[in-house]
Amino acid sequence: MKKLLLHVCCAPCSTHVIEKLKENYEITLFFYNPNVEPINEYEQRLIEAERYAEALELPIIVGDYDSIEWHNAVQGHEQDKEGGERCSICFRYRLEKTAMLAKEKQFDLFTTTLTVSPYKNAEIINKIGKEIDPERFLEQDFKKDNGYMHSIELSKQHNLYRQNYCGCLFSKK
Repeated sequence: MKKLLLHVCCAPCSTHVIEKLKENYEITLFFYNPNVEPINEYEQRLIEAERYAEALELPIIVGDYDSIEWHNAVQGHEQDKEGGERCSICFRYRLEKTAMLAKEKQFDLFTTTLTVSPYKNAEIINKIGKEIDPERFLEQDFKKDNGYMHSIELSKQHNLYRQNYCGCLFSKK
């Protein structure tokens, strides 16, 4: 099986994605979300991602929490509407880090759980992923075939904490 690095935004979004990919790939999770604030929210999401990874016996890598660098990256886009340019910058920021790790650790492929959300534009996310590394990025739209609703069901089954906003404080507004 090909080795896949899966960028995980949160445990609930990862449920359906992992289920969909686990038959065809050797999955390692990568929790990298410097956009998530406040810090106690970040920590809660990390705890849940680690707990879910342990339950599935999947390895998980935790990226640095470099929120200052993330804020620098989105500077000037604080007032953008949800789904606008700020989100595209954020997707690119996290996918670039995922691609670098995938290359460094010699993963065959990488992808992200972000496309399971009905609030995220899979076309934009996939375009960014392909621009970063056209050979390694696994293009997906995990919300297809009721993926988001399935993730909600699986989250309830596993008693996972579900947040009510994407992650950055701008999206919380």
